Amino acid sequence: MNLFENIRLSLSRFYGQEISSERIQLQKTNKQFRGHLTLVVFPLLKISGKDPERTAVEIGEYLVSNELFVSEYNVVKGFLNFTVTSSYWMELLDGIDSAEDYGIKPVVAGAPLVMIEYSSPNTNKPLHLGHIRNNLLGFSLSEILKAVGNRTVKTNIVNDRGIHICKSMLAWSKWGGGATPELTGKKGDHLVGDFYVKFDREYKRELEELKAGGLTQKEAEERSVLMSEAREMLRKWESGDEETVTLWRTMNSWVYAGFDKTYRDLGVDFDKIYYESETYLDGKRAVLDGLERGIFYRRDDGSVWADLTDEGLDEKLLLRSDGTSVYMTQDIGTAKQRFDDYPIDRMVYVVGNEQNYHFQVLSLLLDRLGFSFGRGLVHFSYGMVELPEGKMKSREGTVVDADDLISEMVGTALETSEELGKLDGYSGDERERIARIVGLGALKYFILKVDPQKNMVFNPKESIDFNGNTGPFIQYTYARIQSVLRKADVTLFSRRADLFGGAPDLRLDDREVSIIRLLADFPLVVVEAAGSLSPAVIANYVYDLAKEYNRFYHDFPILKEDSEVLRVLRLVLSRNVGKVIRAGFSLLGIEVPDRM
Repeated sequence: MNLFENIRLSLSRFYGQEISSERIQLQKTNKQFRGHLTLVVFPLLKISGKDPERTAVEIGEYLVSNELFVSEYNVVKGFLNFTVTSSYWMELLDGIDSAEDYGIKPVVAGAPLVMIEYSSPNTNKPLHLGHIRNNLLGFSLSEILKAVGNRTVKTNIVNDRGIHICKSMLAWSKWGGGATPELTGKKGDHLVGDFYVKFDREYKRELEELKAGGLTQKEAEERSVLMSEAREMLRKWESGDEETVTLWRTMNSWVYAGFDKTYRDLGVDFDKIYYESETYLDGKRAVLDGLERGIFYRRDDGSVWADLTDEGLDEKLLLRSDGTSVYMTQDIGTAKQRFDDYPIDRMVYVVGNEQNYHFQVLSLLLDRLGFSFGRGLVHFSYGMVELPEGKMKSREGTVVDADDLISEMVGTALETSEELGKLDGYSGDERERIARIVGLGALKYFILKVDPQKNMVFNPKESIDFNGNTGPFIQYTYARIQSVLRKADVTLFSRRADLFGGAPDLRLDDREVSIIRLLADFPLVVVEAAGSLSPAVIANYVYDLAKEYNRFYHDFPILKEDSEVLRVLRLVLSRNVGKVIRAGFSLLGIEVPDRM
């Protein structure tokens, strides 16, 4: 039953002329007034020819007399507040309860194809807290976009070449002593990251020695032997030097194995992984083609540039004077490969807001090169994430390592759960499993509940709290619901047909209506989250639902309710709150435990 359409048709009959949907403005009634829905009457004044209050009274009287689901009304100036009958809410609940995949649209052949790029790590260091936010946002976005009927492709571009990679390689060659993940017992990405930090420390030490000899900072950087060796290693790699390429492949294989474990632990995955080492050549060819066609220009030192001053931007380097490429070159090649590989309708890049300018330029360059998809690229720009202690710096080795953070979250979840007695009676393996679900749920929810565009501070202690707007609070609500359903007499659910067939004298309490209204909002919330590209919309909706259910749980008996029909109603309500919590959390990549 579409109440909105019913009201539109009723008003058309009342005023004797067709009323467009745009004129029917329905919204939830403000909590300080009585009623469920509010009709804004101002758009209808030209039709009524009367003042707002008189128009509202006339419409209210008409709806109460002619609309089956409207039981009473009140008028506050130009706003008509009306109460909807219990039978309407029961009909809504019936539809929600009957839908197995409630709120989720099926993906059909021919649906729009959206590609989402996220993660984008460098192979010179392990993943860190910033990567966690990136991965969680990207994975959740792909799930949300799929939930509104899109086909999705989750992609990753691995930055596996460049001067930063050569820094780790050079440091390993000089000071590694043949170290491998097997010999050291370290994850490969951590081992390689250690050498990246080692290079930076030695480089800084070298600069200080040169400056102590009377050189300026710039002169010291130009005289640096270490940096010169790193650049030479990059030139050797690009020229295909066998020894350099072999070392590159070996060290990258260590890193990939480490990344894969972190991704598994975090619960994210990809449908296709691209590598800069395989896309940058396409980018160089596209740039050289643009140079030949006069789209770009070459400077006296041999470097290739794009002049974007007519767009209010500056000039952008595309190829260095020695012929080596830059990030922009690689991104041009990667975009070309992706659109060659897939019939993409929408390309979404999940990259931090420090790269806003980069993607503005990328879109313009692709458009100038003649790629039709250039102007349509979407940069999902999100804010930075920090710890209470402040910013992180990879080169100085002060980043918050993703593996360490995941381990800490699981450990804290186990400790907190045991202190609160939530794991009493469970086996060791079961305790570990629940602690992992809760720990990761706390981490993911705390990050995803924040508006993606905002910078945020991640506080591990605040995230693992069984009260308030946290993942564990919502997970515990879900587990509580499952406990109620397990304890219920299974024969009660056989009364479902009686319940929705028009239970005699069934009058819903406002708290029960509030839960049904929240459940009814779920499909619209998913659409809103997809439209705004914001997992936070889902996260905060699920919290509101869990919070409302807990109020209901504490105020009303369920299994001990004397009225059997109310017992069935409240069990069905509980079942659907659990169903929607599970579905909403699934869109965020968060698991829910059946027991806690």
